[in-house]
Amino acid sequence: MPLHPQVVELLEDLARTGGKPMEEASIFESRAGDWAKPYIGEPEEVASVAHRFFTSPTADIAVRIYTPEGEGPFPAVVWLHGSAWCVANIEKADVPHRAITNRTGCVVVAVNYQKAPEHRFPTALGDAYAAVEWVIENADELGVDPTRVGVGGDSAGGNLAAAVCLRAKAEGGPAIAFQVLVYPAVQYGSTLPSMTENAEGYMLTSTTVRWAWDQYVASAADGDDPLASPLRAPDLQGLPPAVVLTAEFDPLRDEGEAYARRLQEEGVPTTLRRYDGMIHGFLWTAGVVDGSKRLIDDIGHDVRAVLDAAR
Repeated sequence: MPLHPQVVELLEDLARTGGKPMEEASIFESRAGDWAKPYIGEPEEVASVAHRFFTSPTADIAVRIYTPEGEGPFPAVVWLHGSAWCVANIEKADVPHRAITNRTGCVVVAVNYQKAPEHRFPTALGDAYAAVEWVIENADELGVDPTRVGVGGDSAGGNLAAAVCLRAKAEGGPAIAFQVLVYPAVQYGSTLPSMTENAEGYMLTSTTVRWAWDQYVASAADGDDPLASPLRAPDLQGLPPAVVLTAEFDPLRDEGEAYARRLQEEGVPTTLRRYDGMIHGFLWTAGVVDGSKRLIDDIGHDVRAVLDAAR
């Protein structure tokens, strides 16, 4: 189907307001910008928000902990925000994190993982993995059920969430209850059709995708590592149940869907949803795009379904 009219208006507004593509700006200019601010919507109330730090292998990492209404212990999801591995932070992602808290009924632990290019692969993955361990180890204090801790993320955060699950499987690490991958980047150097079909004109371009990978990985060998490119993992059996959500007009669409199909083929319970008429980044556009609200509602429905199935 064509681009949704609300997305057309969003893209036209972005074109009017200008701003350099990330690959043409300095990393500091990109970090100072906030394309989503006019479109992200209003923050929802949650029962409480707390700010903490935990120690990863390489740094003290800030987390923002959102607790829903109700009586715990709650399930939890360690959420890794979209960033091209380089930009954004838990403050800029506050609005979707609040909404995910309310829709899923989970404590959301948003992780301010370290960014490339100063901190290349696998630094952010180490932060994300340590965050899952920290949540499970401190479950009582956080009001969390340690047997119902999942991991999720959007875009580069979806990449990190998928990689956390692969690493936990390989190392006999924390038992992760589920994974939510929102238009994830899962293949370095992808040449799948959507990378060409959606190369220009839909906010995220194929050029920007390649630039982001070049910030995250130091070499092609790093990019081919399954912990950087989960689609290259030789075996996906035994991974946590997955929810994979993609956008029609997204260069990353086909790799996300290929990963979901592999999960299904290898016996992992997996829900795959494609959002027709939508573009990359639409999780952050609930103020102007109704499809964003549907995406967040579906995350809530699908996470609750996974948790119910595990009872």
